[in-house]
Amino acid sequence: MSNSYKMTAKTFFGFEELLAKELRDLGAERVKIGNRIVSFYGDLGFMYKANLCLRTALKILKPIGDKRIRNDKDLYNFVKSIDWEQYMDARDTFAIYATVHSTVFKHSQFVSLKTKDAIVDKFREDKGERPDVDTQYPDLTINIHIQEDMCTISLDSSGGSLHHRGYRTATNIAPINEVLAAGILLHSGWRGQSNFMDPMCGSGTLAIEAAMIACNIPANLNRKEFAFEKWLDWDMDLFEKIEEVSLKKVRDFNYKIYASDKAPSAVRKAKENIINANLSDFITVKEDNFFESIKQTEGPLHMVFNPPYGERLQQLNIEEFYGQIGDALKQGYPGTNAWFITSNLEGLKFVGLRPSRKIKVFNGKLEGRLVKYEMYEGSKKAKFNKKEEE
Repeated sequence: MSNSYKMTAKTFFGFEELLAKELRDLGAERVKIGNRIVSFYGDLGFMYKANLCLRTALKILKPIGDKRIRNDKDLYNFVKSIDWEQYMDARDTFAIYATVHSTVFKHSQFVSLKTKDAIVDKFREDKGERPDVDTQYPDLTINIHIQEDMCTISLDSSGGSLHHRGYRTATNIAPINEVLAAGILLHSGWRGQSNFMDPMCGSGTLAIEAAMIACNIPANLNRKEFAFEKWLDWDMDLFEKIEEVSLKKVRDFNYKIYASDKAPSAVRKAKENIINANLSDFITVKEDNFFESIKQTEGPLHMVFNPPYGERLQQLNIEEFYGQIGDALKQGYPGTNAWFITSNLEGLKFVGLRPSRKIKVFNGKLEGRLVKYEMYEGSKKAKFNKKEEE
């Protein structure tokens, strides 16, 4: 890849390996895993492709400088030393977001203010005019990251978090983040190899992300805009070419995705979002209570769902609720790999089944577990006895 430079993709805890694999599959060079980040090398076209196609990335940052700093004066001088005219002119607007993990710098707001002063002063001295701050719709979003005494300045190529896919206009109570949904699905081994079911679908996010993975549809195809579209080097022809090539890699999906929820309002919202994502051909949505219905699909089934948790569980009897999940899986879903995410670790004890996998994840600030239950046809014991006879 000619004209390659280093970039950083931010992600959730526990998704770093998934993101690294996605990057390698897309063609990134020198992929390196960090804590909630993955760094890699690529050119301008690859930056566009990463924003368009990555499912488990929250942001793609382009570092433009790093330096060891000991105090606020060092920070000011470092920011001022950057040639900002490469990235914006004096009539543009900008916003600064700082992340600070340091004993020297305690407040991200202070770091943002110092950075703003340095940029403004630089333009005033060189041009006699200054760019303005606009936190809502900036022409350039600048990211400052300080880890102890190492300061990295990056340009945010994404803008709003990449979980804003663009298809979700209707949400239910506590909807699952789209990047979290995609990461859960990839962790579960979902690639579109069977029928799929989400029996507690809420506003339909897991079902939509499952269909996009199965069909290899670029994750952010429906997104309205990316921050790089306002950059001075924005190349619309190149972006359209990359979008066209990515769409040629979309594949057929020969199974069905079933989504259901017992709440009529959730079903309405899910249908609306599925229409927005142009995925109505792949996803069937209906009003249904998971605890009262049994499997109506043929062949193996891959199930992933996000049961109510936290505040939503306060109206529920935890022991009874999780017990019902276990009963429904045992009685209605033989031959199914069932995965669900929960932040109620106590509740897992009442499922009455032993999970074959447990993966630590975070849903917002809540620590949770993604658990897998393998539901065998007949009893597990019978299955192994049969294997031995063979």
